Amino acid sequence: MRQPVTRRLQAALATLALAAAAGGIVLTAPEASAAAGSATGYATQNGGTTGGAGGQTVRATTGTAIHAALCGRATAGTPIVIEVEGTINHGNTSKVSGSSCNTADGVIELKQISNVTIVGVGGGAVFDQIGIHIRESSNIIIQNVTVKNVKKSGSPTSNGGDAIGMESGVRNVWVDHTTLEASGGESEGYDGLFDMKADTRYVTLSYSILRNSGRGGLVGSSESDVSNGFVTYHHNLYENIDSRAPLLRGGVGHMFNNHYVRINSSGINSRAGARAKVENNYFEDSKDVLGTFYTDAAGYWQADGNTLDNVTWSSPGEDNNPAGPDMKSTTTVSIPYAYSPDAAGCVPDVVSRTAGAGKGLKVSDGNCTAQPPTEPTPGPTDPTPGPTDPTPGPTDPTPPGGTNLSIGAGSDGSSKASGTSFGHLRDGDLTTYWAPAGSTGHASIKWDSATTVSSVVIREAAGSAGSIGAWRLRDADAGTVLASGDGAGAISFPRTTLRKITFEIAGSTGSPRIAEFETYAD
Repeated sequence: MRQPVTRRLQAALATLALAAAAGGIVLTAPEASAAAGSATGYATQNGGTTGGAGGQTVRATTGTAIHAALCGRATAGTPIVIEVEGTINHGNTSKVSGSSCNTADGVIELKQISNVTIVGVGGGAVFDQIGIHIRESSNIIIQNVTVKNVKKSGSPTSNGGDAIGMESGVRNVWVDHTTLEASGGESEGYDGLFDMKADTRYVTLSYSILRNSGRGGLVGSSESDVSNGFVTYHHNLYENIDSRAPLLRGGVGHMFNNHYVRINSSGINSRAGARAKVENNYFEDSKDVLGTFYTDAAGYWQADGNTLDNVTWSSPGEDNNPAGPDMKSTTTVSIPYAYSPDAAGCVPDVVSRTAGAGKGLKVSDGNCTAQPPTEPTPGPTDPTPGPTDPTPGPTDPTPPGGTNLSIGAGSDGSSKASGTSFGHLRDGDLTTYWAPAGSTGHASIKWDSATTVSSVVIREAAGSAGSIGAWRLRDADAGTVLASGDGAGAISFPRTTLRKITFEIAGSTGSPRIAEFETYAD
């Protein structure tokens, strides 16, 4: 049974008040607050990335206070801006429980939530030996923070050794003006600085420093984990990195205006069908800055306007296909968003003045000049679909004609609530249902062969009607949005041939429950 709004807000404020009393959190009045500047690159696609814009602003000085702020919201999708100041470490980061969060000790856990901004303020925010983990979440902004010396072995350990790690159906993340650093490679206990896996898409890393690590970061955990992609890296400094700057397995990556210094073994490693657009970067005192390395599963690249300054290349081999010394393109990559790259020659200077935490959030104007960020126009709680998103279909639950193609198909999705099953989405029985573990999540119908679909009906279980709020319907093969809207019901869209279709719940009240995920060709 859903609580009245007043009671939910009272419960949320009570949780925050308890945290404030314990120390480490300061409540401020609700206001239309957001990170400075606006998201860029692929984070602008799929409806955009606005984080906690429009929500309450909370100040936190401990990791426990960050968790308390998440857990004190009315729902897992209630927007919030968490301003962080001071040092976050294992000693001040504990699990906090609540219906709007899923946290853990020893890691900043952004799990099964949406619409959150974490931004460093005041004297700065340092996450010392403690990582930031984003899982089954969407519309997240992390800005102006330092994350350092996160270990996967030794002591203490956090986040599998990743400074920032994303996995399992993550969508729309903007990481901006951060400093991510380690003090060695795997033998010293460290892993990646910026990792994405298990269906993570629409991510931008901008104006950040990644340094002193064996591994810069990856997109895809193995040669079979190729459902990730649509990632932009721009105006970042990669310094003293052995490899993975980044490693791409499948998907599309766009790297422009980055400064690479002392890439020791390999840099941009495009593998397993990945396509990288590499333009106007400055590579300096480095080796094998672009190619396919350590595998025979080829990747591809389009290289334009880059500067090579003391770059060396290894000889081609069975598991080694460097792009140089001539850096010829092997594919073409179309970029769907507008951007204005600086000339490669000024990249070292403009990156030195803009990249990293504590730089005043300065950005490039596309003319090799650093300037303060442009303040974003406040948007709605849920990102407004971009111009390429189809108009939502009607919400009349009357099914279209024809056969329900979900019967006999397969199904999967994000973590499910106890006692529910993905199979209940397609059994034709309205008394059974699937429910996500939190207030957001996603479920899919899939077929062994390509199937044409033009409409979907989402039927909520008895007693939960009206719980589902904002949603997106996605072609899981291509990663494109077929429709988006609010509330369950019938959804129509242009005829599309695919093997897997995904319904994403971006916001809800109470516990959403889907009795049937019906699909039709007519």
